[in-house]
Amino acid sequence: MRKNGLLAPVLKWVGGKRQLIDVFTPLLPKKIKSYCEPFVGGGALLFHLQPNIAYINDINTDLIDVYTIIRDNVDELIEELKKYKNNSEFFYHIRKWDRDKDKYNSLSNVEKAARILYLNKTCYNGLYRVNNAGEFNSPFGDYKNPNIVNEPVLRAVSSYFNNETIYFSSKDYSEILSRVDGDTFVYLDPPYDPVSETSNFTGYSKGGFSKGDQVRLREWCDDLDRRGIKFMLSNSATSFIKEQYAAYNLSVVQAKRSINSVGNKRGDVDELVVRNYE
Repeated sequence: MRKNGLLAPVLKWVGGKRQLIDVFTPLLPKKIKSYCEPFVGGGALLFHLQPNIAYINDINTDLIDVYTIIRDNVDELIEELKKYKNNSEFFYHIRKWDRDKDKYNSLSNVEKAARILYLNKTCYNGLYRVNNAGEFNSPFGDYKNPNIVNEPVLRAVSSYFNNETIYFSSKDYSEILSRVDGDTFVYLDPPYDPVSETSNFTGYSKGGFSKGDQVRLREWCDDLDRRGIKFMLSNSATSFIKEQYAAYNLSVVQAKRSINSVGNKRGDVDELVVRNYE
């Protein structure tokens, strides 16, 4: 299949891998028959690879709902986004919809998806963040000309989702991994082990991802390995993560941290890439 150069992430997501694609490419298997990404987020690697068969999952149901609407109702989504204004009054009006559950539940799926895309494009630093009640709480970004309606990319993504065999789900990653077979390549991009107490950001879904969760994920990677399924995982290059995956092929790569509420805390950071193949 010829790749579509317009395919790109429609959302800026914490830990997005767009700037690591060139680093990841030589680390990938030479041939990928089908693809599975249990923590898809913004989907940078998915949209780069453009596999014919893909199993896409994320625990964040709002995110998966956005992808589903882009697949099924892209025309209505684009028209809805054209109504949205780039000013603080409108931003906070839209943001507060999830504080009123009756109001939020009365929205159409298209309106909910448009709201997520709009808030992501116009909130401060593109930081998708919810509190423990599941309410979006990033402030207005006050950007001069955000690309609220990126119609060419939305249509390209919709076309890809419709013309290839792409399965969406929003479940615990273990349910997805338990069903993959030996023909499927798995890329895992979980919430990262924090390099410091202040860097522990897991606010893109309710709850968090603890040290115990990291151990559980490594155990699932061991299960994939026993079943002969190739996987690649990225995480922080902390001592804890290196110890967890010491039995595998480890590579340290440089990534730019582009989302941080403090400007001078952005910059190059070490990330660990784990593979169970050469």
